Amino acid sequence: MSRHLAAAPWCAALLVCLPSLHLHAAAPPTGGELRGHRDGVFAVAVSPDGKTFASAGRDGIVRLWDGASGRTLRQLRGHSGQVLRVCFSPDGKHVASAGGDKTVRVWDVEKGETTLTLRDHAHWVCDVCFSPCGKKIASACADGKVRLFDAENGKALLTMAGHKGEVWGVAYRPGGKEIASAGKDGSVRVWDAGTGKQTRLLEGHKKEVYSVAYRPDGKRLASSSNDGTARIWDADEGNLVATLEGHSGPVYVPAFSSDGKQLVTAGQDRTVRVWSGDGALLRTLKGHQADVYGAAFVNGSGCVVSCSQDKTLHVWDVRE
Repeated sequence: MSRHLAAAPWCAALLVCLPSLHLHAAAPPTGGELRGHRDGVFAVAVSPDGKTFASAGRDGIVRLWDGASGRTLRQLRGHSGQVLRVCFSPDGKHVASAGGDKTVRVWDVEKGETTLTLRDHAHWVCDVCFSPCGKKIASACADGKVRLFDAENGKALLTMAGHKGEVWGVAYRPGGKEIASAGKDGSVRVWDAGTGKQTRLLEGHKKEVYSVAYRPDGKRLASSSNDGTARIWDADEGNLVATLEGHSGPVYVPAFSSDGKQLVTAGQDRTVRVWSGDGALLRTLKGHQADVYGAAFVNGSGCVVSCSQDKTLHVWDVRE
Protein backbone atom coordinates (compact mmCIF):
# COMPACT_ATOMS: atom_id res chain seq x y z
CA MET A 1 0.00 0.00 0.00
CA SER A 2 2.87 2.39 0.75
CA ARG A 3 4.24 2.08 -2.77
CA HIS A 4 0.82 2.79 -4.23
CA LEU A 5 0.58 5.86 -2.02
CA ALA A 6 3.94 7.06 -3.35
CA ALA A 7 2.67 6.78 -6.91
CA ALA A 8 -0.61 8.48 -6.15
CA PRO A 9 -0.59 10.20 -2.75
CA TRP A 10 -4.33 10.52 -2.42
CA CYS A 11 -5.17 6.83 -2.99
CA ALA A 12 -4.90 5.53 0.55
CA ALA A 13 -7.58 3.57 2.37
CA LEU A 14 -10.31 5.89 3.57
CA LEU A 15 -9.99 6.65 7.27
CA VAL A 16 -12.18 8.71 9.58
CA CYS A 17 -10.56 9.87 12.84
CA LEU A 18 -11.27 12.37 15.59
CA PRO A 19 -8.99 15.45 15.57
CA SER A 20 -6.99 17.17 18.30
CA LEU A 21 -5.16 20.50 18.29
CA HIS A 22 -1.62 21.46 19.24
CA LEU A 23 0.41 24.46 18.14
CA HIS A 24 4.16 24.04 18.48
CA ALA A 25 6.92 26.65 18.20
CA ALA A 26 6.37 30.22 17.05
CA ALA A 27 3.02 31.12 15.58
CA PRO A 28 2.65 31.92 11.86
CA PRO A 29 3.47 33.82 9.78
CA THR A 30 6.98 34.02 11.26
CA GLY A 31 7.35 30.25 11.49
CA GLY A 32 5.85 27.27 13.29
CA GLU A 33 4.27 23.86 13.23
CA LEU A 34 0.50 23.38 13.26
CA ARG A 35 -0.96 20.17 14.63
CA GLY A 36 -4.55 19.01 14.70
CA HIS A 37 -5.05 16.42 11.98
CA ARG A 38 -5.00 12.83 13.21
CA ASP A 39 -3.52 11.44 10.00
CA GLY A 40 -1.64 12.54 6.90
CA VAL A 41 -2.46 15.99 5.52
CA PHE A 42 -2.87 15.89 1.75
CA ALA A 43 -3.71 19.50 0.95
CA VAL A 44 -3.27 23.07 2.09
CA ALA A 45 -4.64 26.29 0.60
CA VAL A 46 -4.33 29.95 1.57
CA SER A 47 -7.13 32.51 1.35
CA PRO A 48 -6.61 35.36 -1.14
CA ASP A 49 -5.92 37.83 1.69
CA GLY A 50 -3.42 35.44 3.29
CA LYS A 51 -5.22 35.44 6.64
CA THR A 52 -6.69 31.93 6.64
CA PHE A 53 -5.34 28.48 5.82
CA ALA A 54 -7.44 25.47 4.83
CA SER A 55 -6.09 21.94 5.18
CA ALA A 56 -7.44 18.44 4.69
CA GLY A 57 -6.36 14.82 4.56
CA ARG A 58 -7.03 11.26 5.54
CA ASP A 59 -9.05 12.13 8.63
CA GLY A 60 -11.82 13.47 6.38
CA ILE A 61 -11.94 16.87 8.05
CA VAL A 62 -11.31 20.25 6.45
CA ARG A 63 -9.63 22.54 8.98
CA LEU A 64 -9.59 26.31 8.82
CA TRP A 65 -6.69 27.99 10.60
CA ASP A 66 -6.04 31.56 11.62
CA GLY A 67 -2.87 32.42 9.73
CA ALA A 68 -1.71 34.92 12.35
CA SER A 69 -2.06 32.81 15.48
CA GLY A 70 -2.15 29.23 14.20
CA ARG A 71 -5.46 28.59 15.97
CA THR A 72 -8.03 26.27 14.46
CA LEU A 73 -11.02 28.41 13.50
CA ARG A 74 -13.36 25.68 12.27
CA GLN A 75 -13.54 21.97 11.57
CA LEU A 76 -15.67 21.26 8.50
CA ARG A 77 -17.21 17.79 8.64
CA GLY A 78 -19.28 16.22 5.90
CA HIS A 79 -17.10 14.02 3.72
CA SER A 80 -17.42 10.31 4.45
CA GLY A 81 -13.77 9.61 3.70
CA GLN A 82 -10.44 11.27 3.05
CA VAL A 83 -10.25 14.75 1.55
CA LEU A 84 -7.71 15.04 -1.24
CA ARG A 85 -7.58 18.75 -2.11
CA VAL A 86 -8.97 22.09 -0.95
CA CYS A 87 -9.15 25.54 -2.51
CA PHE A 88 -10.56 28.97 -1.70
CA SER A 89 -12.97 30.91 -3.88
CA PRO A 90 -11.54 34.13 -5.38
CA ASP A 91 -13.39 36.24 -2.80
CA GLY A 92 -12.27 34.02 0.08
CA LYS A 93 -15.81 33.43 1.28
CA HIS A 94 -15.99 29.75 0.32
CA VAL A 95 -13.78 26.67 0.35
CA ALA A 96 -14.22 23.73 -2.00
CA SER A 97 -12.99 20.28 -1.03
CA ALA A 98 -12.38 17.20 -3.19
CA GLY A 99 -13.25 13.92 -1.54
CA GLY A 100 -12.53 10.24 -1.76
CA ASP A 101 -16.28 9.84 -1.28
CA LYS A 102 -16.78 10.94 -4.94
CA THR A 103 -18.06 14.38 -4.01
CA VAL A 104 -16.99 18.00 -4.07
CA ARG A 105 -18.28 20.07 -1.17
CA VAL A 106 -18.48 23.84 -1.07
CA TRP A 107 -18.35 25.40 2.38
CA ASP A 108 -19.27 28.82 3.73
CA VAL A 109 -16.07 29.92 5.52
CA GLU A 110 -17.82 32.18 8.01
CA LYS A 111 -20.62 29.78 8.94
CA GLY A 112 -18.75 26.51 8.50
CA GLU A 113 -21.69 25.00 6.63
CA THR A 114 -21.92 23.07 3.38
CA THR A 115 -23.63 25.20 0.75
CA LEU A 116 -23.29 22.81 -2.19
CA THR A 117 -22.46 19.15 -2.80
CA LEU A 118 -21.44 17.96 -6.28
CA ARG A 119 -22.12 14.25 -6.72
CA ASP A 120 -21.70 13.53 -10.44
CA HIS A 121 -18.32 11.78 -10.13
CA ALA A 122 -17.79 8.06 -10.69
CA HIS A 123 -14.63 7.80 -8.57
CA TRP A 124 -12.45 9.75 -6.15
CA VAL A 125 -12.30 13.47 -6.80
CA CYS A 126 -8.58 14.24 -6.84
CA ASP A 127 -8.56 18.02 -7.26
CA VAL A 128 -10.86 21.02 -7.45
CA CYS A 129 -10.60 24.71 -8.33
CA PHE A 130 -12.80 27.76 -8.78
CA SER A 131 -12.88 29.79 -11.97
CA PRO A 132 -11.25 33.24 -11.65
CA CYS A 133 -14.70 34.84 -11.46
CA GLY A 134 -15.83 32.33 -8.84
CA LYS A 135 -18.95 31.30 -10.77
CA LYS A 136 -17.74 27.86 -11.88
CA ILE A 137 -15.94 24.92 -10.33
CA ALA A 138 -13.67 22.47 -12.15
CA SER A 139 -12.85 19.04 -10.77
CA ALA A 140 -10.36 16.29 -11.62
CA CYS A 141 -11.51 12.74 -11.07
CA ALA A 142 -9.96 9.29 -10.89
CA ASP A 143 -12.55 8.18 -13.45
CA GLY A 144 -10.40 9.95 -16.07
CA LYS A 145 -12.55 13.01 -16.57
CA VAL A 146 -12.44 16.73 -15.87
CA ARG A 147 -15.81 18.23 -15.02
CA LEU A 148 -17.17 21.75 -14.89
CA PHE A 149 -20.02 22.85 -12.62
CA ASP A 150 -22.03 25.97 -11.89
CA ALA A 151 -20.75 27.16 -8.50
CA GLU A 152 -24.11 28.60 -7.49
CA ASN A 153 -26.52 25.75 -8.19
CA GLY A 154 -24.22 22.77 -8.77
CA LYS A 155 -25.43 22.12 -12.30
CA ALA A 156 -23.04 19.99 -14.38
CA LEU A 157 -21.94 22.07 -17.36
CA LEU A 158 -19.19 20.18 -19.20
CA THR A 159 -17.29 16.90 -19.11
CA MET A 160 -13.80 16.79 -20.61
CA ALA A 161 -12.47 13.34 -21.52
CA GLY A 162 -9.09 12.60 -23.05
CA HIS A 163 -6.74 11.43 -20.35
CA LYS A 164 -5.91 7.72 -20.37
CA GLY A 165 -6.39 6.97 -16.71
CA GLU A 166 -6.89 9.00 -13.57
CA VAL A 167 -6.83 12.79 -13.62
CA TRP A 168 -4.90 13.99 -10.58
CA GLY A 169 -4.85 17.77 -10.98
CA VAL A 170 -6.79 20.68 -12.43
CA ALA A 171 -6.23 24.44 -12.67
CA TYR A 172 -8.11 27.37 -14.19
CA ARG A 173 -6.04 29.78 -16.27
CA PRO A 174 -6.28 33.41 -15.12
CA GLY A 175 -8.82 35.04 -17.40
CA GLY A 176 -11.03 31.96 -17.25
CA LYS A 177 -10.82 30.82 -20.86
CA GLU A 178 -8.82 27.63 -20.35
CA ILE A 179 -8.45 24.75 -17.90
CA ALA A 180 -5.34 22.61 -17.51
CA SER A 181 -5.33 19.06 -16.17
CA ALA A 182 -2.68 16.58 -15.03
CA GLY A 183 -2.97 12.86 -15.57
CA LYS A 184 -1.66 9.43 -14.70
CA ASP A 185 -0.92 9.06 -18.42
CA GLY A 186 2.00 11.49 -18.01
CA SER A 187 0.36 14.30 -19.92
CA VAL A 188 -0.81 17.82 -19.24
CA ARG A 189 -3.88 18.70 -21.26
CA VAL A 190 -5.37 22.13 -21.86
CA TRP A 191 -9.09 22.55 -22.50
CA ASP A 192 -11.30 25.34 -23.78
CA ALA A 193 -13.37 26.26 -20.72
CA GLY A 194 -16.30 27.30 -22.89
CA THR A 195 -16.59 24.25 -25.15
CA GLY A 196 -14.72 21.53 -23.28
CA LYS A 197 -12.57 20.77 -26.31
CA GLN A 198 -8.90 19.93 -25.87
CA THR A 199 -6.69 22.69 -27.29
CA ARG A 200 -3.17 21.53 -26.37
CA LEU A 201 -1.33 18.42 -25.27
CA LEU A 202 1.86 18.97 -23.25
CA GLU A 203 4.14 15.95 -23.17
CA GLY A 204 7.56 15.53 -21.62
CA HIS A 205 7.13 14.08 -18.16
CA LYS A 206 8.31 10.49 -17.95
CA LYS A 207 5.74 9.37 -15.40
CA GLU A 208 2.32 10.44 -14.11
CA VAL A 209 1.68 14.13 -13.57
CA TYR A 210 0.16 14.98 -10.21
CA SER A 211 -0.65 18.67 -10.30
CA VAL A 212 -0.71 21.85 -12.38
CA ALA A 213 -0.68 25.55 -11.48
CA TYR A 214 -0.79 28.74 -13.53
CA ARG A 215 1.35 31.76 -12.85
CA PRO A 216 -0.88 34.67 -11.80
CA ASP A 217 -0.34 36.47 -15.11
CA GLY A 218 -1.43 33.33 -16.98
CA LYS A 219 1.67 33.22 -19.18
CA ARG A 220 3.26 30.17 -17.59
CA LEU A 221 1.95 26.79 -16.47
CA ALA A 222 3.78 24.59 -13.96
CA SER A 223 3.39 20.84 -13.57
CA SER A 224 4.77 18.31 -11.08
CA SER A 225 5.38 14.63 -11.60
CA ASN A 226 6.30 11.24 -10.24
CA ASP A 227 9.42 11.50 -12.43
CA GLY A 228 11.01 13.71 -9.77
CA THR A 229 10.71 16.98 -11.68
CA ALA A 230 8.53 20.00 -12.00
CA ARG A 231 8.26 21.70 -15.38
CA ILE A 232 7.37 25.18 -16.50
CA TRP A 233 5.57 25.57 -19.82
CA ASP A 234 4.67 28.50 -22.04
CA ALA A 235 0.92 28.64 -21.50
CA ASP A 236 0.18 29.96 -25.00
CA GLU A 237 2.41 27.77 -27.14
CA GLY A 238 2.78 24.75 -24.89
CA ASN A 239 6.58 24.81 -25.21
CA LEU A 240 8.78 23.67 -22.35
CA VAL A 241 10.47 26.65 -20.67
CA ALA A 242 12.33 24.97 -17.79
CA THR A 243 12.76 21.64 -16.01
CA LEU A 244 13.17 21.89 -12.25
CA GLU A 245 15.42 19.12 -10.96
CA GLY A 246 16.42 18.69 -7.34
CA HIS A 247 13.85 16.54 -5.56
CA SER A 248 15.00 12.95 -5.03
CA GLY A 249 11.54 11.48 -5.56
CA PRO A 250 8.04 12.32 -6.80
CA VAL A 251 7.02 15.98 -6.79
CA TYR A 252 3.44 16.36 -5.70
CA VAL A 253 2.55 20.02 -6.24
CA PRO A 254 3.85 23.30 -7.67
CA ALA A 255 2.51 26.70 -6.62
CA PHE A 256 3.45 30.21 -7.75
CA SER A 257 3.83 33.25 -5.51
CA SER A 258 1.31 36.04 -6.00
CA ASP A 259 3.82 38.11 -7.98
CA GLY A 260 4.87 35.12 -10.09
CA LYS A 261 8.54 35.58 -9.25
CA GLN A 262 8.88 32.37 -7.28
CA LEU A 263 7.58 28.80 -7.37
CA VAL A 264 7.33 26.33 -4.51
CA THR A 265 7.26 22.53 -4.82
CA ALA A 266 6.60 19.73 -2.35
CA GLY A 267 7.95 16.20 -2.59
CA GLN A 268 8.19 12.66 -1.34
CA ASP A 269 11.76 13.42 -0.22
CA ARG A 270 10.27 15.34 2.74
CA THR A 271 11.43 18.70 1.42
CA VAL A 272 9.83 21.93 0.29
CA ARG A 273 11.82 23.70 -2.42
CA VAL A 274 11.62 27.31 -3.50
CA TRP A 275 12.60 28.23 -7.06
CA SER A 276 12.94 31.42 -9.02
CA GLY A 277 10.35 32.07 -11.71
CA ASP A 278 12.76 30.81 -14.36
CA GLY A 279 13.50 27.56 -12.52
CA ALA A 280 16.63 28.21 -10.46
CA LEU A 281 16.67 26.53 -7.04
CA LEU A 282 16.74 29.18 -4.30
CA ARG A 283 16.38 27.13 -1.13
CA THR A 284 15.51 23.73 0.27
CA LEU A 285 13.34 23.60 3.39
CA LYS A 286 13.71 20.57 5.66
CA GLY A 287 11.71 19.70 8.76
CA HIS A 288 8.84 17.41 7.81
CA GLN A 289 9.21 13.77 8.85
CA ALA A 290 7.35 12.22 5.90
CA ASP A 291 6.16 12.99 2.35
CA VAL A 292 5.24 16.65 1.83
CA TYR A 293 2.02 16.63 -0.18
CA GLY A 294 1.19 20.32 -0.45
CA ALA A 295 2.68 23.80 -0.28
CA ALA A 296 1.49 27.34 -0.98
CA PHE A 297 2.72 30.90 -0.58
CA VAL A 298 1.06 33.03 2.08
CA ASN A 299 0.22 36.23 0.23
CA GLY A 300 1.93 39.34 1.51
CA SER A 301 3.93 37.61 4.26
CA GLY A 302 7.06 36.22 2.63
CA CYS A 303 6.10 32.81 3.98
CA VAL A 304 5.22 29.36 2.66
CA VAL A 305 2.89 26.88 4.36
CA SER A 306 3.28 23.15 3.70
CA CYS A 307 1.49 19.96 4.73
CA SER A 308 2.68 16.41 5.18
CA GLN A 309 1.97 12.78 5.79
CA ASP A 310 3.53 13.46 9.22
CA LYS A 311 0.14 15.03 10.22
CA THR A 312 1.50 18.58 10.45
CA LEU A 313 1.54 21.88 8.65
CA HIS A 314 4.75 23.91 8.70
CA VAL A 315 5.09 27.64 8.12
CA TRP A 316 8.40 28.78 6.65
CA ASP A 317 9.85 32.29 6.32
CA VAL A 318 11.39 32.37 2.82
CA ARG A 319 12.35 36.02 2.75
CA GLU A 320 15.98 36.80 1.92
